Amino acid sequence: MKRLHYAFRHVWGAVALAALLAWPQALAATPNRLELWRLDCGSVDIPDADFLNDSFALAGVHKTVVVSCYLIRDGDRFLLWDAGLPLSRLGAGRRSVGGGRAILSKTILAQLSAMKVDPRQVKLVALSHYHSDHSGQLATLPWATLMIGQQDLEVVRSTAAAFNLERSEFGPWLTGGAKVDGVVGDRDIFGDGRVIMLATPGHTPGHHSLLIKLSSGSVILTGDLWHFREQIRIHGVPKINTSRADSLASMDRIEQIARNLSASFIIGHDDRDTKMPPSAAR
Repeated sequence: MKRLHYAFRHVWGAVALAALLAWPQALAATPNRLELWRLDCGSVDIPDADFLNDSFALAGVHKTVVVSCYLIRDGDRFLLWDAGLPLSRLGAGRRSVGGGRAILSKTILAQLSAMKVDPRQVKLVALSHYHSDHSGQLATLPWATLMIGQQDLEVVRSTAAAFNLERSEFGPWLTGGAKVDGVVGDRDIFGDGRVIMLATPGHTPGHHSLLIKLSSGSVILTGDLWHFREQIRIHGVPKINTSRADSLASMDRIEQIARNLSASFIIGHDDRDTKMPPSAAR
């Protein structure tokens, strides 16, 4: 009986010691609180939104869309999602796709400084796709690793010479030695399942959306899967998309993910989605 009691105490002591040793590791493994902010990256006036739908649902419709970028913080790690309109659109702006005027009033670097974030803390910049209203200020963060869909990266590389002015934002990653990561399929950015690039091809071959699992609930930054909420209902596929079939499949995928995770959409070009949830903006 004494031997049994001794053995029990010995085993219990070993278990307690193991638990005590594991306790600091458990604390260290506690995930950081994710934070999400929207940055104002411009606006585009569109006299006729017909090109944003290939079934004539928007013929003659005037639209003004916003251009959004997003900053995600995970502890001491910062990720910028999309890089907005080019600096050439500052002030009076310039004519853009659809014949409208694209205007930028605040740069990304100025907004980061106002938030007391050193731009050099932003080590990752991920793009939904390569279009210039999503990559325009990319070159202002040449120290960051660029994450972009591999197929979009191939388009950028193949057209850089022909469209030098619009592709100059990719210069540091094409010729300057900056690090680029071509993303194939989905990608768990921080490795903890909370910030995931979701492959949603169709608008461009390598288009991605971004799933963010905040403590207040999951949100999906949809890139240009839709440009405004009405397109969700009508399955609006822009005429400029590279694949209608891929576009519809990607829309279906994101709608299913949103249902399964009770996630909310944030459409970067819809001015009704500029007010972030309070829990996401602090």
